[in-house]
Amino acid sequence: MERTWYRCGDNIERIFIYFVRLPEGFNESVEPCFDGYTIYIEETLSDEAKIRAYDHAIKHIDYGDFYDDLLTTSQKEFRTHSL
Repeated sequence: MERTWYRCGDNIERIFIYFVRLPEGFNESVEPCFDGYTIYIEETLSDEAKIRAYDHAIKHIDYGDFYDDLLTTSQKEFRTHSL
């Protein structure tokens, strides 16, 4: 496990990062937790791919995807990949 900090506006949220084996087709997964977020990153990815997976997860946090019930998961993924 690695732990880092991420600044979001005036708030500082704790982000826990775990490098684990994920189901096939998944490079990362992010979930809100009691004091921030937990990001799981596929451990077999190259270092460059791990950074891209982390950046992708951070975009979901930045966009507030966990608290936006107006968009479908597909719409959230499209937005994250197109910006």
